[in-house]
Amino acid sequence: MEHQLINAIEAALGWNGPGELGKGFARGRMGDVGLAARILTPNRLLDVAMRRSLNRPQFRCFQKGEEVHPAIYYTDVVSPRGQSIPTVNMRSLGRLLEEGATLILDQLNVFDPTMEVACRALQWWSHERVQVNAYLTTNDASGFPLHWDDHDVVIVQLAGEKEWEVRGTSRAAPLYRDADPNTTPSEEIVWSGVMRTGDIMHIPRGHWHRATRVGTGSGKSLHVTFGITQRTGASWLAWMADWCREQEIFRRDLDRSPGASSEALREAAVQLIGERSPADFLAVYEQQTTLPRHVPYLDILGPLEAAVCTTRFRPEIKENGDTVDVLASGKKLTFASKALPALRLLLSGRPVPLDQAAATVGAEVAEVAEILVKEEMCATLTPELSSGYTGLVTNAVS
Repeated sequence: MEHQLINAIEAALGWNGPGELGKGFARGRMGDVGLAARILTPNRLLDVAMRRSLNRPQFRCFQKGEEVHPAIYYTDVVSPRGQSIPTVNMRSLGRLLEEGATLILDQLNVFDPTMEVACRALQWWSHERVQVNAYLTTNDASGFPLHWDDHDVVIVQLAGEKEWEVRGTSRAAPLYRDADPNTTPSEEIVWSGVMRTGDIMHIPRGHWHRATRVGTGSGKSLHVTFGITQRTGASWLAWMADWCREQEIFRRDLDRSPGASSEALREAAVQLIGERSPADFLAVYEQQTTLPRHVPYLDILGPLEAAVCTTRFRPEIKENGDTVDVLASGKKLTFASKALPALRLLLSGRPVPLDQAAATVGAEVAEVAEILVKEEMCATLTPELSSGYTGLVTNAVS
């Protein structure tokens, strides 16, 4: 899927594909600054907060370096049936923002179609899981103190400006679960300066960083952070531990006395490692990922007019002479080879209006689309989902 945000990231950072992800700090600027407002605006973020029942601490607010107690800006609305629904008190939130505060909404991709599509495009591009958090800071307010993340991040400044400091690592390749707490910041300053609308920055895992508007005066800053969690050798070994349960020797109780049983266990472990390589793990990870949420297709609600592939990772298409296999999300579907043009179109990750597609690849595209939607590899392109592609991803038959 060709997404304008990915094109902007690659151009700004001087990348050609995801190969540089996690390799080193990088910073640049998108060529078309107008793209920033298409991705997200402060008012759109506040609209999400207003219309959703957001769980705490997924949505939280900070002021003067400390987290604001949720009771100050949350209200529990009680329905006539006595159901309590937590909602953001927008009047109270507005006062906080006017005084100067930072609000954070984690996993915005769960609520916003544009962010959902952007994260899916980044997952297809990077072959890794991606989520996005949004940060709105107003007036003279601070952000998080100096810290490091256990995943690579791509930061896109969408409105206003914010001052940043990025430092080097104090532990190579730190993990969330690690043998060292990694609590002493590095003294090496890699970059410090101001991120302005349209700027893009990549901070690899483990690099210490902080951002603030303290001393900046009136104004605002909106940025989104795409968290990209790459798999590690520890991930591979954890996957291997699940496979070991197939063999009886690993399910037995450990013998406390040294001897033949310990040697046999070591030999079985060596054999297991030889049978399942890191490359096998990387391939299986993408194919076994669970299916995302989407609006189900029900013919009683009307005909299928448009569809789009919504698998977390790009589906694999295998040609086998007279048949074609499609593998994605732990499923394998087999089609006649004549369906290949329709499959390539429908699994491109781009919206597919079926009437236009029929003129391009044949009338069978409607039948293939219905199968893929029912098998949850594609989704009905509702107006809401379509809005996430508008201006960012062209449709497949344009």
